[in-house]
Amino acid sequence: MVGATLALTFLGSCSKDFLEEVTYGEVSPAEMTKAENVEKAIISAYSVLNGQIDGASNAYNSPASNWSFGDVVSDDCYKGGGGTGDQNQIHQMELYNTTPTTYDVERKWMALYEGVKRTNEAMKLLNASEDFDATLKIQRTAELRFLRGHYYFELKKVYDQIPYIDETAETVADYARSNTEFTSAEIWSKIEADFQAAYDVLPSSQDEVGRPTNLAAMAYLAKTYLFQEKWQAAFDATTVVMGGNYSLMDDFQSVFLPENDNGSEVLFAVQYSVNDGQGSNYNGSIGDRLTAPGGPYYAQYGFHRPSQNLVNAFKTDASGLPVDDNIDVTETDFVDPRLDITIGRPGIPYKDLDILYEDTWARDLATYGPYGPKKRILSANSPYHVTVWPYVDALNYYIIRYAEVLLWRAEAAVELGNLEEARTLVNQIRERAANSGYVQTLDGSGDAANYSIGTYDAVWTDATDARDKVRMESRLELAMEGHRFFNLVRWGIAKDVIDDYLEVEKTRRTHLTNAAFTQGKNEYWPIPQEYIDSVDDGLVTQNNGY
Repeated sequence: MVGATLALTFLGSCSKDFLEEVTYGEVSPAEMTKAENVEKAIISAYSVLNGQIDGASNAYNSPASNWSFGDVVSDDCYKGGGGTGDQNQIHQMELYNTTPTTYDVERKWMALYEGVKRTNEAMKLLNASEDFDATLKIQRTAELRFLRGHYYFELKKVYDQIPYIDETAETVADYARSNTEFTSAEIWSKIEADFQAAYDVLPSSQDEVGRPTNLAAMAYLAKTYLFQEKWQAAFDATTVVMGGNYSLMDDFQSVFLPENDNGSEVLFAVQYSVNDGQGSNYNGSIGDRLTAPGGPYYAQYGFHRPSQNLVNAFKTDASGLPVDDNIDVTETDFVDPRLDITIGRPGIPYKDLDILYEDTWARDLATYGPYGPKKRILSANSPYHVTVWPYVDALNYYIIRYAEVLLWRAEAAVELGNLEEARTLVNQIRERAANSGYVQTLDGSGDAANYSIGTYDAVWTDATDARDKVRMESRLELAMEGHRFFNLVRWGIAKDVIDDYLEVEKTRRTHLTNAAFTQGKNEYWPIPQEYIDSVDDGLVTQNNGY
């Protein structure tokens, strides 16, 4: 199933004709508007969803999963790797010492604007094509607007004040635009318009898995509203999504298996495949290849390491509700069962490998502690796991999954005063976790830890308390999926949360000694200096503090 979906450069199995991309240079300009070549240009617009542009092996500097941009700079993760000098630019990001020349800042910008450029160019070719099926042309245009909405959404949440270029751009110079030409609200409205246009046209299902549906577009529109605190609009958009065929899978752990990664819970994903004939398996999760956890079955790249703070967040009381005390979890503490599905912990079985995770797996244990990623790491027994360099697998990256939609609705419900609906939605997610399979001891005699997870049974009457509970559930459910930092920023609590995190975490991890979050600056990344230098003097305004 995985190899037959739209994935990366070829967007799937190389055995499918529609996946065989031809670059512009291989056909004459007059040939480009032929239907088959227009389709290839559209596939090219999909192909940068994974973050790779001019070299797949360094897609980890612009990962689709945002593990460095969304997790490492939050309270959820450390950079990891072979010490602070290994990918030092990510270490500097972790310390909030990012600059306009930071390599990853430049690469992320380049990858996302490459996506914008390809969607714009494909739109123009599609419009100019005379032999493209008229009905399909309307659908493909909607797909391209969805993709452009995605690329601009990512740019907006990472860099905030960005240049906006649409399909009217004709030359390279048209991409050298001011980032203050449009206000923040105007940019958001353009992103909204793309997702709305996609929703209005796209079908409810696609024969080729990986292309967006109408409800995927509506879900993304809900997320766009959420980032602007348009609570009623976000709530209404989730109503539409929840009226469709998407739902939570029964088992939390099963969500993160390649055989299920286009299942009922996944609204839109970056499609990955391996063993499909593409060199070095670059159609796999190449942006995440540094996250291999070590041990006897995996390479020891050792990046994307869970923080002690995140581990502690999974602690529960005897009734199974969160205990947010930031005190280190012990063997006797109750913990949310999602902890050992999300994080590799010493003494706990790892996947289905009949082996306990050990702290010796962790590269540079003294600096980054004993924990490793687990949720989005495939079992070494999986046929979709590749052991040779580079370490990649075929587990898709989920841009939007249904659990997020429920959490967004819960957020909006709190802000609209519907506290009991928010409680019901949070309990729905907690009930799924409670009814999922728990990690077992190696001999199968029982649970591997003291798992306890319960629902909120008392009526919610206080909006501040309800808001905190929804946000905690978002952290637990979505941990290690690249969302945490962006959520802290849009909630307006990044400074407070990260300051509290660093105050304690610096006593545990000396590599954070010089970390300091500056409010009004570190919520967003700087505009790359390379872009500023490439356009006319004074045309680009650098973000505050850089």
